[in-house]
Amino acid sequence: MNTQLMFGYGSQAVGLNLDKLNRHGLIAGATGTGKTVTLKVIAEQLSLAGIPVFLSDIKGDLASLAEEGSSQAFIERIQATHYENYDNQAFPIELWDAHGQAGLPLRVTVSEMGPILLANLLGLNDTQTSILNVVFSVADEKGLLLIDLTDLRAMLNFVGEHAKELSTSYGNIFKASIGVILRSIVVLEQQGADAFFAEPSLEIEDLLRVDETGKGIINILYASKLYQTPTLYAMVLLALLGELFDSLPEVGDLAKPKMVFFFDEAHVLFDGTPKVLVEKIELMVRLIRSKGVGIFFVTQNPMDLSDSVSSQLGNRIQHGLRAFTPKELKVVKAVSQTFRQAESSEVDLEKIIQELATGEAVVSTLDSDGAPSVAEQIVIYPPMSKLGLVDPQVILKTINHSQLLDKYSETINRESAHEQLNQAMQETQEEMIESIDEKVEGFSSNQRIKELEAELAKQAKQSVKKSSRRTDSNFDRFTKNMMSQVGREIGRVITRSITGMFKK
Repeated sequence: MNTQLMFGYGSQAVGLNLDKLNRHGLIAGATGTGKTVTLKVIAEQLSLAGIPVFLSDIKGDLASLAEEGSSQAFIERIQATHYENYDNQAFPIELWDAHGQAGLPLRVTVSEMGPILLANLLGLNDTQTSILNVVFSVADEKGLLLIDLTDLRAMLNFVGEHAKELSTSYGNIFKASIGVILRSIVVLEQQGADAFFAEPSLEIEDLLRVDETGKGIINILYASKLYQTPTLYAMVLLALLGELFDSLPEVGDLAKPKMVFFFDEAHVLFDGTPKVLVEKIELMVRLIRSKGVGIFFVTQNPMDLSDSVSSQLGNRIQHGLRAFTPKELKVVKAVSQTFRQAESSEVDLEKIIQELATGEAVVSTLDSDGAPSVAEQIVIYPPMSKLGLVDPQVILKTINHSQLLDKYSETINRESAHEQLNQAMQETQEEMIESIDEKVEGFSSNQRIKELEAELAKQAKQSVKKSSRRTDSNFDRFTKNMMSQVGREIGRVITRSITGMFKK
């Protein structure tokens, strides 16, 4: 088995060591310098090595991996890179879409997203985030499933109605903050996120597949529409990374990774992101390598990444940067200093990075000992698949012939928090009405009314006492909620009882 994944040529062929891909990497460069082609070339080579890939397609030109390219379009680059085994071909892809329109529906549940990511997605402050954490904790305690945004809204209302009782365990719960969270959910739904939070949620094993020939399947997230809301885009990819991290077992260093994940437009991860979430990202990047997963961050300016994340990216591919202002020149200088140079070298990396032509890059990869190689200027291999937009018929064929279509095409709406809360409330009200009806059978009209009023007052008083202690009877049978329903139910109960008497 080949131990290297070749992707370009400098003084000789340059590659990535397969057993070092879990040390992560960076592909950076200004718009139009060749990042997309580099991403395609590496994805192709990974697929040939039997390694599944996940990447996002923001511009709509990566799905063309499914179509065979033309060697005639790359004659000069094939010669410049001494690419002797170039073979134009198509690659196996699986298309996903968080909006469920241009690919298999990509879904996760609210529980899988978790309160930290969700709080950032909703743009909550610290107080509101703490309340969202309470909502998740109460749902866990009560065994309520948070699947979609309807479930989350139901739980927020439940916590708001029981704020006084819950405050003894969780501290003050401000209804005004709950109102802000509810309004934020409405905005999220207007952005189309309600299609993302649903079931069946993605099973990570479905991203780790190879085809019948042994090629790793390239999973492509259609993100042209998704990226119009950058925060949602970032949270979708982070949720997937989190699922990978939580689902995969510890395997240590492997001969080749289980999967390589490309995070395009990675700067959105750190633009205004709360410190607590940045710390979670840093921790996940550091620890996910032991799960056999490699991550490549793709961005225009490598300085947009946090220092703690950037320092963990062992394989670096830097395309051209354009610098005209003092600030831009400072960025180029900082970037050049992230590369290892030979002590005797007189190469001016700052100048080279500014003058790189499209398709050229300065690279440094991890050698067999894990040390970064000396920076070298190379030409990236040409892609073997089609360059440009994919034929729409290929998209339709890919989706319709997917082995996962039956599994993910239809939304499943199983009983979750929203239904469970409504059912428990309904059962409580029905039991209350039945018990009162039994008591007043055979009474006169005036006696019925007096007895009903007395019974309702008695049950309301008992419910207050019960609400202060835990039972296992449908979470105290929602006695607190029953009290709030007494005023509305008494008229209906009395009317029905009197009507029953008149019918006799």
